[in-house]
Amino acid sequence: MRSEQEMYDLILHYANTHEDIRAVILNGSRANPKRIVDPFNDFDIVYLVHDLSVYKNKAIHHDFGELLIYQRTDISELFAENYPDFVCYLMQFKDGNRIDLTIADISHFHRYCYEDRLSVVLLDKDGVIGRLLQPDERSHYIQKPSERMFQECRTEFFWTAPYVAKGLWRNQLLYAQEHMEKCIRKMLLQMLFWYCGTLSGFDQSLGKCGDRMAALLPKRIWETYLRTYALCHKEDIWQALETACALFTEISKDTACALNFSIDDGYDTDIPAYLNYVKTLPCDAKTLDLSEVFDK
Repeated sequence: MRSEQEMYDLILHYANTHEDIRAVILNGSRANPKRIVDPFNDFDIVYLVHDLSVYKNKAIHHDFGELLIYQRTDISELFAENYPDFVCYLMQFKDGNRIDLTIADISHFHRYCYEDRLSVVLLDKDGVIGRLLQPDERSHYIQKPSERMFQECRTEFFWTAPYVAKGLWRNQLLYAQEHMEKCIRKMLLQMLFWYCGTLSGFDQSLGKCGDRMAALLPKRIWETYLRTYALCHKEDIWQALETACALFTEISKDTACALNFSIDDGYDTDIPAYLNYVKTLPCDAKTLDLSEVFDK
């Protein structure tokens, strides 16, 4: 595996031998002074140029080493995407190194230098970027929510839960699991981030997928969260859904209390009651009768 210094030498040599590349920026984990060094840290590199059109039609991925796999993510027929403001090569090399290379017009340098505080100038041929602040994780900190944002998170979570129940009643396990992972999980994770903020302060980053929560959450909360991941079996998904609802109720109430927000929507009792009704509904039911659930 090429060393970190060898990779930087390669990246800068390419820039120095190509007159049209005027500046080089390092973003991401390798710009983080608090990073835990491991062999899987990517090199998140930005080349800033005056004429982006050259690179829109120029293949450069073979210039950085023997490739295991690469892709251009600024253009995609599969995802029907076309981003005219940059070129992006994601390159995984056979020696284990990886470069995520973005090429952008130098007039957009603020986007790559200032919007992400994890930024380091590796090369500035014309001195146009100036001195950046010491890199830190500030742009990745937990964002303290407004009360409206908090309420919308609760609504989205509980709005989605009946979709999961519907899928399970129909034996549409993939439908149910899709809503668990793309909707329920997203809102539960967001609430957990805010909850962590109330416990330990909002001036911290929890990582892209929240792995740092393990060190901040009470052990019981963390282990409960892990139980919301289910195998694609009906009973497992039901259990994960019920666990997620109970956990979401607990942490959202504690978060609301810490942030001086109010909760008066009734979702914490009404939605689990609805879910339980669907769970026990006969598989040949033709209609719903919720009078015994809500007309008490």
